[in-house]
Amino acid sequence: MDIDLSGCNAVITGSTGGIGLAIAVGLANAGSRVVVTGRTRNRVDQAIEVVRKHSPDADVAGVVGDLGTNDGAKNLMEREPEADILVNNLGIFEPKPFFDIPDEDWLRFFEVNVLSGVRLSRHYAQGMIQRGWGRIQFISSESALQIPSEMIHYGTTKTAQLSVARGLAETLAGTGVTVNSVLPGPTRSEGVSQFFEKIAASQGTSVQDVERDFILTHRPTSLIQRLATPEEIANMCVYLASTQASATTGASVRVDGGVVRSIA
Repeated sequence: MDIDLSGCNAVITGSTGGIGLAIAVGLANAGSRVVVTGRTRNRVDQAIEVVRKHSPDADVAGVVGDLGTNDGAKNLMEREPEADILVNNLGIFEPKPFFDIPDEDWLRFFEVNVLSGVRLSRHYAQGMIQRGWGRIQFISSESALQIPSEMIHYGTTKTAQLSVARGLAETLAGTGVTVNSVLPGPTRSEGVSQFFEKIAASQGTSVQDVERDFILTHRPTSLIQRLATPEEIANMCVYLASTQASATTGASVRVDGGVVRSIA
């Protein structure tokens, strides 16, 4: 399958590392102009270099700001007023017992994981409607379907993303704009790798052992019995951004390694 996104403008939030950066690389390789976003200039510049390393002819730009805030979203929309492809990848996670999660954490998780995508989708979708074509994706998680007891606030925001995406897909019915959720399973993203490295250091063991124990203990239903790579998630996102995926909308597409034990 030859995916050609030449002439498209793609905005990928939270794209200075992990899944977001892999998506930016994948879209650039398919010919799209890409806009990477992050909270610091140094991280954004590093991400731009990574994209150009993989795709030397890529047209890539960067915007610095905290998209978990209204001001950060406004800055991005002013700098990049139009997008043909919007990937709402920005997200935070933190293992914490339910009784220790204060209101402030709940509000911050909703601001970053949910409202960032709502704000940007509300803006960019209008231009897509006018042009008669567009792609919006919400990078959710298998945790949206199987809420992890160790971080209920995170799982709840991932479920909320599914509702927003489905509702928006129905709102945009017949416009040529598709909206889908992507549900990765445990993935060797930058944040997860750093988390496992801390555990390995505290336990005096290897990161590989920590990863294996995590799968066996916390995600025993995984059919691939390992963490996915960011590139494996990005492959699905690039396809969903393509013209070939025009009949896929309003869907929750799992790239979870078979963790979710459901056929629906």
